[in-house]
Amino acid sequence: MTGPNGSSRVFIELGPRPEEPTQLVRPGARSSYPPDVLARLDADAETLVARYREPDAAATTSRSALLPLLHLVQSEDGYITPAGIDFCSAKLGLTGAEVAAVSTFYSMYRRGPTGEYLVGVCTNTLCAIMGGDDILAALEEHLGSTGSRDEGGHSISTSDGKITLEHIECNAACDYAPVVMINWEFFDNQTPESARSLVDALRAGERVTPSRGATLCSFRQTARTLAGFPDTRIEAAEAQTIGGATLAGLRISRSHDDNLPGSASAADTPGEGK
Repeated sequence: MTGPNGSSRVFIELGPRPEEPTQLVRPGARSSYPPDVLARLDADAETLVARYREPDAAATTSRSALLPLLHLVQSEDGYITPAGIDFCSAKLGLTGAEVAAVSTFYSMYRRGPTGEYLVGVCTNTLCAIMGGDDILAALEEHLGSTGSRDEGGHSISTSDGKITLEHIECNAACDYAPVVMINWEFFDNQTPESARSLVDALRAGERVTPSRGATLCSFRQTARTLAGFPDTRIEAAEAQTIGGATLAGLRISRSHDDNLPGSASAADTPGEGK
């Protein structure tokens, strides 16, 4: 870019150079796959990539196939590793920088080792009002004595490898606030006590079922399903997929006479006033 005086050029580095380590390089992270793992991933990748080929050509819509491929390598490693980046690059003809840029843009792709169950606590807007901060604080205290924080301090993983706790901005389920997600499955209307019971049950190996959906499976199994492979849980096809709206925040607001000027009354709102 041009400098302030219009005569000199200023160069700004937008990221690490190819030979420099990145935030995806963690101690113990794979840099390559052994032959047996590579053969399995190759077969799975071919299934995924084939879905994005034009019917009359061998060309692949590379950037569309990248998202499921990243879930595939995450199902193998538990997070995005240099080996996973290289694998996706080779399969789609992209540079490592292009693959890494996508993997670090979307929060569903993990950047460090992840436990069997990824527990996310929302403290944004309505969840915060309804107690999300208390839930997060309770879980951090409950798990902190048997776990360690990642390098960025954003998550706690227990030493038994069962739980990774992360603080997230929004679960997009405000109607059921405060919400905790485990492997991206919803647990509605939580409290500090119920959240502690949830993680204790998971660490004890108990079967746990979310508010909607089938019994929880592991984080890596979830990643494989997100890659586009069938959900092998027997009850998945019959699991409840939607629940009735609670409008809990609206009701509590109105119970405190917190209507904004000009807002509809309970009697004027469809489904309310019961």
